[in-house]
Amino acid sequence: MDIWKYFDITHRYHILCNPTRLEKYTFIVSLTHLQPGARVLEIAAGKGEFITLLAERYLVSGVAIDASPYVVEEMKHKLADRVPRAQIEVLTMDAAEYRPEQPESFDLTACIGASWIFGDHRGTLAYLKEQTRPGGWIVVGEPFWRREPDPEYLQSAGYDRDSFSTHAGNVRIGEELGLRLAYTAVSNHDEWDMYECLQWYAAELYAREHPDDPDLPEVMQRVEKSRNEYLRWGRETMGWAIYVFLK
Repeated sequence: MDIWKYFDITHRYHILCNPTRLEKYTFIVSLTHLQPGARVLEIAAGKGEFITLLAERYLVSGVAIDASPYVVEEMKHKLADRVPRAQIEVLTMDAAEYRPEQPESFDLTACIGASWIFGDHRGTLAYLKEQTRPGGWIVVGEPFWRREPDPEYLQSAGYDRDSFSTHAGNVRIGEELGLRLAYTAVSNHDEWDMYECLQWYAAELYAREHPDDPDLPEVMQRVEKSRNEYLRWGRETMGWAIYVFLK
C-alpha cells in the first residue's frame, strides 16, 4: 500500500509525528530568539506544527517540505488558519533533492525525525549545516539506543546496530561537524507511549470505520508487528531526543 496513506491512517490523531510533548516544541521555539522575518527551512515538516509555532512567535518566512500529500494539505490549512501573514512556501517533494538558490541562507533549519532522507544523522546535520547561516540554529530529532539492542529486535524491526548511535553519540556527531550543542530535549516513556499507542488506537478506529478498505489487512498487520516490537523490546531500548545546535 501507499506508505503515505499508512502514515496518514496511523497518525491521524497526532499533532506531532514523533514522541515529543507539544510543550517541548514551544519551549525550543522560545530559545531561538529569532528576529521577525527570519528565514526558516524545515525538512519533513509533517503536519507543520513546528514551523507554525515559529511563524506565530516570530512571523518567520521560509520553506517547509514534506513528501506526503496528506500532511502537506494539513500543514497548508494550519498555516493559513493560524498565521495567514507568514510567507511560508510549502513544497511536496523528496527533500533530498531540494537546493535553495543560495547556501547558508536560513537563520534556522530543522529536520525532526527524518534523517533517513539524507542517509543518517550525520548526513542530515551536514545538509542542514550547508543551508544555515553562520550563527544560525540547527534543530534535529533523532532516535538513540538507550541500551544495547537485542539481536531479535534488530532482525524483526529491520535495523542494524549502527542504524542509530547513543544519546552522547548523537551530540558528538554534531560536534565533529563543527556545531555547538545548545540544548537537548529527551523524551520519556510517557511520550513514547502516547506516540505509539495513538497509532494502535487510530488503526482500530479506522478498521471500524472502513471495513471494506482493501488495504486494511496490511494496515492491521503492520500495526500489530510494530506494537509487538515496541512492547517486547522498543520501549526499553529506543530513545528519542531533539537536539538544538548552533552553527
